[in-house]
Amino acid sequence: MGYLLGIDIGTSATKTVLFSIKGEAIASASYEYPLYQPYPGWAEQDPKDWWDAVCETCKEVIKKTGIDNKLIKGIGLSGQMHGLVMLDKHDNLLGRSIIWCDQRTEKQAAEIEDRITRKRLIEITANPAITGFTAAKIMWVKENLPEIYAKATKIMLPKDYIQYMLTGEFSTEVSDGSGMQLMDIKKRCFSDEVLEKLGVDRRLLGYMHESCEEAGRVTIKASELTGLAAGTTVAAGAGDQAACAVGNGIVKEGIISSTIGTSGVIFAHTNELHIDKGGRIHTLCHAVPGAWHVMGVTQAAGLSLKWFRDEFCQEEKKNAEALGVDPYVLMDKMAEKIEKGSKGLIYLPYLMGERSPHLDPNCSGVFFGLTPMHTKAHLIRSIMEGVVFSLKDSVEILKNDMGIALNEVRVSGGGAKSPLWKQMQGDIFGIDIAEVNNPEGGALGVAILAGVAGGIYKSVQSACDEMITLKKKKIHEGENTAEYNKFYNVYKGLYPVMKKSFSELRSIVR
Repeated sequence: MGYLLGIDIGTSATKTVLFSIKGEAIASASYEYPLYQPYPGWAEQDPKDWWDAVCETCKEVIKKTGIDNKLIKGIGLSGQMHGLVMLDKHDNLLGRSIIWCDQRTEKQAAEIEDRITRKRLIEITANPAITGFTAAKIMWVKENLPEIYAKATKIMLPKDYIQYMLTGEFSTEVSDGSGMQLMDIKKRCFSDEVLEKLGVDRRLLGYMHESCEEAGRVTIKASELTGLAAGTTVAAGAGDQAACAVGNGIVKEGIISSTIGTSGVIFAHTNELHIDKGGRIHTLCHAVPGAWHVMGVTQAAGLSLKWFRDEFCQEEKKNAEALGVDPYVLMDKMAEKIEKGSKGLIYLPYLMGERSPHLDPNCSGVFFGLTPMHTKAHLIRSIMEGVVFSLKDSVEILKNDMGIALNEVRVSGGGAKSPLWKQMQGDIFGIDIAEVNNPEGGALGVAILAGVAGGIYKSVQSACDEMITLKKKKIHEGENTAEYNKFYNVYKGLYPVMKKSFSELRSIVR
């Protein structure tokens, strides 16, 4: 008898899930925390909140099950990517973390390309300079808070801070580390050339692991705070997208994942290194040793629907509470009654700028085609369609420009709870969709990595074969795809027309 623990440090909350060795979810607990946005385009969180969340959810899961904590044979960590966490020589936090969706670093991203050149940066890191990546955040702190940067002795990613708190070991791993934009992606290590040209001391960065390696063991102090057994193996873990992909079995070519959470992600496993020279699609190291992944990102996917729910669906929230259901269930039913294309209403999901395929921190959300006949239900459906249109942008690049095989889409994230949103993805992409039986995604993915680190499984692939099963596939409807394509073609033409206006508007409201 034994168990594996997956801890997923997300943007909205941390979720901790206890699994059996076969991948069955036994118990879970979640803990929410705030997001701070002091200025337009800024996004910060307090790493102390993440640690509190991990401590509380670990204790709660153990309490719920009553298991002997020594039966937990491995712990895996998943986390929101790209965030900047800095510690001083006493291991005190140097302020809040600047997180993945923060867009303050447009100037620093340009400076990175000036120092290295865009062509060379893509050759080494597989990506152009990206405002959301960690390197630009480091440069921003160096330029704007030099007294804070001077005190830094450790630079970490969000989940790696939790790793440090659990084990006392200062490290990262390839899937999350490659999203810092400081790595040589082909060689799977930090790039001396990039570090030198950006003036970042290598000693500020931790040891680089493969994702399924043991990174350390739970310390006595961490054991007292979390209820976990001292000495328990902790895997190096993975960035949230790679973790979710492992949890969906995206560990071989031909299968891609479509995840709608706060952000939206199209993710494909590749055995060889593929780089989009246009910089529209990200290439990073996968959590599978010796493999890579390509990834397109929509910054505000589920966030768009959450924003609309919180600001304009008070009646639905009240009715849902009375019925004992999630407000999204009622919103889903409203959207189901609206025809495809939302009567000509098209939504651009750029609430937090955009990553793929438009690397633009200045663009913002748009409802295009709004008329007096449109109702709240039309707006809800148009948001859902607009998010999937944005994800389709990435699907088209992978398929048509990068030659990556796309035979099946596995859907996950909060969006997979909506039958309408699931079917919409298959129909708009024009690809059959499937869903794994276990919906835990990232937590399951890092539990799988923990199973390998703990010696229970020989490889990530063999662990996935044992721990992942699929639900029945949903076949996409060709007629629906043709109908959606009419609106998608209009959607594609909107950003180029508005690009200049987005920039002008942002300059006014800074």
